[in-house]
Amino acid sequence: MRLPSNRRRAALLCAALAFAPACAAAQGGAGYSRRELSIPMRDGVHLFAVALVPKAATAPLPIILVRTPYSAAGLFGDAGLPLAYRELARDGYIFVAEDIRGRFGSDGEFVMLRAPNDPRSPKGVNESTDAWDTIDWLVKHLPNNNGRVGAVGTSYPGWLAALAAVGAHPALKAVSPQAPMSDTWLGDDFFHQGAFRQTQGLEFAAFMERDPKGFSFMTIPDYDHFDFYLRFPTLDSLARAAGVSRLPTWMNFVAHPARDAFWQQRALQDIITRPEVPTLVVGGWWDQEDIFGPQAAYRTLERADTGRFTHIVLGPWYHGGWERSAGDSLGPLAFGSRTAEWFRDQVERPWFAWYLHGKGDGRFPEAWAFETGANQWRTFDSWPPRNTVERKLYLREGGRLSFEPPPAGAAGFDAWISDPAHPVPYAPRPDDGNGWRTWLERDQRFVDDRPDVRTWESAPLTEDLTIAGDVTARLFASTTGTDADWVVKLIDVYPDSVAENPEMGGYELMVNADIMRGRYWQGFDKATPVPAGAVTSFTVDLHQQLYRFRKGHRLMVQVQSTWFPLYDRNPQTFVPNIFQARAADYRAQEHRVWHTPAHPSHIAVSTLAPGG
Repeated sequence: MRLPSNRRRAALLCAALAFAPACAAAQGGAGYSRRELSIPMRDGVHLFAVALVPKAATAPLPIILVRTPYSAAGLFGDAGLPLAYRELARDGYIFVAEDIRGRFGSDGEFVMLRAPNDPRSPKGVNESTDAWDTIDWLVKHLPNNNGRVGAVGTSYPGWLAALAAVGAHPALKAVSPQAPMSDTWLGDDFFHQGAFRQTQGLEFAAFMERDPKGFSFMTIPDYDHFDFYLRFPTLDSLARAAGVSRLPTWMNFVAHPARDAFWQQRALQDIITRPEVPTLVVGGWWDQEDIFGPQAAYRTLERADTGRFTHIVLGPWYHGGWERSAGDSLGPLAFGSRTAEWFRDQVERPWFAWYLHGKGDGRFPEAWAFETGANQWRTFDSWPPRNTVERKLYLREGGRLSFEPPPAGAAGFDAWISDPAHPVPYAPRPDDGNGWRTWLERDQRFVDDRPDVRTWESAPLTEDLTIAGDVTARLFASTTGTDADWVVKLIDVYPDSVAENPEMGGYELMVNADIMRGRYWQGFDKATPVPAGAVTSFTVDLHQQLYRFRKGHRLMVQVQSTWFPLYDRNPQTFVPNIFQARAADYRAQEHRVWHTPAHPSHIAVSTLAPGG
């Protein structure tokens, strides 16, 4: 999770992490007794926890457990219950929040994303064993519990909730990993397909590791964060100036730039190979931090799910937006209903009620997904849906986008100069950090006229088009250098005039977008130079969607090679480790995207039949 800087700290930290008592928005705080707990682990370390026990309970209740690095005392402060648990509370639960090792009130050493087989743990302790020991102690020592436990969490706590189900305690009956940071190299917080998320990696490492028992805010002196990051020609100079170069997480970035065993051992989809406990995975279509995690975790669990243990919810939300808002809008988008409240009341609440209280019939669809554009919830018996047709959107000559492939004799490529000294911003400038939650929904017209952004656009649609499932770009590209980044955006272009919402006239909304670092064109576990001047195939995972492009709208694809300062700049000349690149390694290069019958660059989508 990226943390804000400077003047926004207190307000956004409350909203983003919901841990401060002042912003917990207590729901019936006087109705709970607050108890502070010291829970022993198998190696003698004690973890600090806070329990909220309903005063009016007349029968033993199940436990909802949240394990967190963000302060258990802050999450459940002054007997207040955050809004995220308002709907759950109606069925009656004992709520427990626990600080993980080395954070806030807990003993031991904090290790960011502690691997299951951490060699620094001589007694074999990890987040799964700590969850087991916690649950074992709670059901034996916390009065008036019914012996059933559910684990829930969002972001880092979502990763922890999922790990509680590995070697699960018998009392753990249901888990809900929400926006889990499943794979921080492939598509979550720290890297996306090899491209380093420098603002996330830098600021979060400082936030968590400068003060292992608390928080440490990094000061960005410039009002426009773009200016601050641009001043540093290399990642090493940035890290030294920011004082993070000797922090454990930054040193791990430097030591493991590729997706080697270090990252694989921490990737949730490589750990949870089968569902041991009923699991409800939750994610947002416009999650600016962990969009990959829920989809990857669900995909892995589902492959081995023979008992319909695993289900998924995908809604129109930013990171964690379902737990702290009504969910009736996102940036400029209005959904016509309170999607977050609906999820909490109609999905999350009955899910835990069935497994922890035995209430309801236990019949749940495989997937709940919100179809943006149509603005409706849909249920499916599989995810992605089975009743789809794969189609390819081809990048064509003259800036056209079409479902028809390039004809013989068509113009061969579109080219641009990518200059690391003049990168494309990821959000309109000035960027003071205030738009972090909604930058994925920003109107992309702010880069339309840049010579280093290439655009292809379709004719207006003659009927609605709904995509459902995976969205994947395959670029046939070449460069005068030996490395390059490829940013691909699938965009919904609104008509010039939208009578019911004039502000949306001509709006260019990113529906799917992501980045891939070219040096991993032969595999993510090892960097390989891109052959200069040779047409090379690059695959960019744009993740999943359920989205209806309306009649009269246009489809657009944009391709560029910088997305700054969210992502670091590629030197565009191959170096073994970009974290150790020198300023002289960064050079402008010409990139080409090809669109010929032999090299048909395209985006593959799966579409639903009208009414399907």
